[in-house]
Amino acid sequence: MAKKAEEVIDTAELKAENEHLNYMLASVVTYLADEEVEEIDLEYLLVHTEGLREWWDKYRERNKKKIEEEIKSFLSDLSLEELESIREKIKEKNN
Repeated sequence: MAKKAEEVIDTAELKAENEHLNYMLASVVTYLADEEVEEIDLEYLLVHTEGLREWWDKYRERNKKKIEEEIKSFLSDLSLEELESIREKIKEKNN
């Protein structure tokens, strides 16, 4: 019986999340379709679309591991000079 209740909650949560994502997508597309907008301002979208910044931050964090793996796969193709340059940038950032 408890499993059925969890499924109902999960379904309700998924529906609410889906509705919120639809709202954010519609807000972004409305902005992009506005013919008066001459230059796309991402910061404007993040500030003026409720929940978009939070969603974007969570999305980026979830994809951090993917980015790390992608970078690791490219490292073997870099020259020694390029690797040393990256190491220096990392050292500067850590200081």
